[in-house]
Amino acid sequence: MTSSWMSLLAFSPLILAAVLLVGFRLAARTAMPIVYVFTIAVAFFAWQVPVVRIVASSLQGLMLTISILWIIFGAILLLNTLKHSGGIAAIRSGFSGVSNDRRVQLVIAAWLFGCFIEGASGFGTTAAVASPLLVALGFPALPAVVIGMMVQSTPVSFGAVGTPIIVGVTGGLNQSQVASELAARGANWADYLQLVTSEVAVVHAICGVLMPFVLVTILTRFFGEDRKWTHGFSVLPFCLFGGLAFSIPYALAGVFLGPSFPSIIGALVGLSIVVPAARRGFLLPRDTWDFAPPERWPAEWLGSMEIKFDHVTDRAPMSTFMGWVPYGLLAVLLVISRIVPPVKEALKSVAISWSNILGQQGVSGSIEPLYLPGGVIVMAVIVTFFIHRMRAGAIRASVTDSTQTILGAGFVLIFTVPMVRVLINSGVNGADLVSMPVAMAQFVASGVGDIYPLFAPAVGALGAFIAGSNTVSNLMLSDFQFHIAETLGVSTAFMVSLQAVGAAAGNMVAIHNVVAASATVGLLGREGTIIRKTILPTLYYCLLTGIIGLIGFYVLGIGDPLMGG
Repeated sequence: MTSSWMSLLAFSPLILAAVLLVGFRLAARTAMPIVYVFTIAVAFFAWQVPVVRIVASSLQGLMLTISILWIIFGAILLLNTLKHSGGIAAIRSGFSGVSNDRRVQLVIAAWLFGCFIEGASGFGTTAAVASPLLVALGFPALPAVVIGMMVQSTPVSFGAVGTPIIVGVTGGLNQSQVASELAARGANWADYLQLVTSEVAVVHAICGVLMPFVLVTILTRFFGEDRKWTHGFSVLPFCLFGGLAFSIPYALAGVFLGPSFPSIIGALVGLSIVVPAARRGFLLPRDTWDFAPPERWPAEWLGSMEIKFDHVTDRAPMSTFMGWVPYGLLAVLLVISRIVPPVKEALKSVAISWSNILGQQGVSGSIEPLYLPGGVIVMAVIVTFFIHRMRAGAIRASVTDSTQTILGAGFVLIFTVPMVRVLINSGVNGADLVSMPVAMAQFVASGVGDIYPLFAPAVGALGAFIAGSNTVSNLMLSDFQFHIAETLGVSTAFMVSLQAVGAAAGNMVAIHNVVAASATVGLLGREGTIIRKTILPTLYYCLLTGIIGLIGFYVLGIGDPLMGG
């Protein structure tokens, strides 16, 4: 067990990042280079991580940075293409046929559509797509990013067609050891993974029902003209309707179909129910809520994209359907690229890989330009060029605008992502210590005893905050959570499910996800402000999940039938 003071030292890079970003309100482009250098110092002097491993981890982080920037570029390119084709104008006008109420637009365009994008793609794509879409609909940049980040919660555990469970939990547990224990009791690994999946789906469904209302109240409290929580209450019935329309089919898919499709099915069913109902005025509030006039928006709300959207093309109007076709096409292409084996293999065959970078075992990187969401989005852009009958000059302008936008994000991420990889890869060291993220988790576990299940989701969220990924958090911490459950004599599957749910919630405050989403609307430099808003729903999610864990373990007596507990 790592000593307490070393565990606290492991926390220090995150504390420094929080102080600089949230406390001193420094822009990430200023704060993250400082945090990166500090992290290297802690890794080298305290953990005694070899220099070559630090360098290899940084190179691994740079490869991941290129992948993230490719996703950002694709998302911005699609938006700019629709701006120049007239698609954005069609989408904006189409919402007048549903509702002019921004709260209603949020439930449909951000929550339900965003959940679908998360289920199909994952890896930060949701905020990168949803945030600029909200800006296109007339939202200021800051609330658009805050809302886009908050959508990365309930659907995330089954994002990218179930990757956080299929890859994260499977890779994070000692599968051979667990499988042998299961075999001794007449069970198998597939049954165990399905039990974890079912419990993740049910816990998420309980927490997720309220998420549309949480999104709306954050919107009205921090971005309304009167800054009141109560302005969200008149739309509560519609928010619950939107939450249930997603969560019920989501949970059923998780229990009966496995980890690949809960978010996709939940979103598709939700959209098919909620949009027609909204058109008929079902459960819509009597009042209509909107932002103050744009001339009264505070400067910190504004990103460069608002300025660009003042110059939307005056091409001949197209139908709302044609405006949405590229997003629908994107969704279809994302699903095909993830679930059709020949297509998936063909796209993944184009890759730049570096295994065991600089000879460091387990430190590898890969860039798959066609399989990554950025490549799929670019394919959707190419098709859009033809179906929207665009001119070559318009697409050149879209590429130019998009390239300029990602330059700022690139500078921040070349420090942020390598910092994360140094933390994660610090388990190989000369001080005989566990990696820094595991040391943080051990510190929390040793300090709380039997009420640890209350904090298990927060440990998962911490992993996602560090790594910016539910999948990576599960890879880092699932085995740790498993053994804590064994020590406490409670269900290992349920504890792992609390880890997965908490890791999903942690995506709402993950630094490099915030940077990526901010870049899509030209809002770099406001990362601390965004995290101060998204920390509230993250706390809600982790606390409610922890309470569910305590009730499940100590009131309902949830056992581990597959493990004999």
